[in-house]
Amino acid sequence: MNYLCRRDVITLLGGAAVWPLGARAQQPALPVIGFLSAGSPKDFAPNVAAFNRGLAEAGYVDGKNVTIEYRWADEQYDRLPALAADLVRRQVSVIAAPGNTPAVLAAKAAAPAIPIVFAIGVDPVTAGLVTSLARPGGNLTGVNFLTNLLVQKQFELLHEVVPNATVFALLVNPTNPNIAESTARDAQEAARSLGLQLHVLNASTERDIDTAFASVVQLRAGALVVAADAFFASRRDYLAALTARNAIPAIYRSYEFAAAGGLMAYGASLADATRLVGVYTGRILRGEKPADLPVQQSTKVELVINLRTAKMLGLTFPDVPISGIRLSDWLHRKARDGRPLICWCRATTPRHVTVFAKQ
Repeated sequence: MNYLCRRDVITLLGGAAVWPLGARAQQPALPVIGFLSAGSPKDFAPNVAAFNRGLAEAGYVDGKNVTIEYRWADEQYDRLPALAADLVRRQVSVIAAPGNTPAVLAAKAAAPAIPIVFAIGVDPVTAGLVTSLARPGGNLTGVNFLTNLLVQKQFELLHEVVPNATVFALLVNPTNPNIAESTARDAQEAARSLGLQLHVLNASTERDIDTAFASVVQLRAGALVVAADAFFASRRDYLAALTARNAIPAIYRSYEFAAAGGLMAYGASLADATRLVGVYTGRILRGEKPADLPVQQSTKVELVINLRTAKMLGLTFPDVPISGIRLSDWLHRKARDGRPLICWCRATTPRHVTVFAKQ
């Protein structure tokens, strides 16, 4: 009579139980991307989606053949070094740090041997991130998205809308010195070229913002330029409300400000730059070296005008030709047809603009 002893049964069952586990253990682990941001998940959500689109273009999908570890500083820049160090301990394959120079600098200091892909508005050569745009060298490459090159145009646009204003104010965040200092320098040049008096105001907390707006009123500034900064982006509703309450025409860097009620926004498309970061991140995962990937120039630019805010401020727009259509005619036609809240102009370069409406 054939039978199995208890020890044989245990051995067979144990082998059956262990085999699938062993097979799973032999599967290669997914590569891990570290995503480091000075902002918050809520404010950066559209750009996370853009990053994943770029990653998909390179053949990678989060949870399928790659894992993404997100680290958010929530506009507290002093947290970035610890967050970057945590990604290093996680042994990520590459760090993506789009949209903010302090995040890139923190990643560079913490991870000298890990590939890093950035998207910043300052000159990456001047910032000490790369040797040259064509051949970055080292472990960093990424996207430069024209923030400071467009400061002059921001001043010109706002000056055209409020031609009688001779005093402008610029709001910067001193805890983001790379952007604050370079923007202030470019703004001074722009103000001089237009014959304007400029006051540079600092803010890194909501209380600072209140103090800055009190100064704007006291200085009788006729217009306000808000510098690019993650903290300001997280307080865009508050900034828009203050400019409306004090009837101050203001221009910002990104469309979210105008959507929140600000008058105008003009700047490079951070979503496009972040998509390109995703593409480069995927290429590095496939084996390419950051030193061999030239820094890309993101040249998509967006001009957004909140027509409701313009009407509230009693402002009209000059006859600036945009893609063969005068802006005032275009706005009148669109307002008559459907009164859109926002006029949105998108450009591939600052001198070539296509206009469309967001209802």
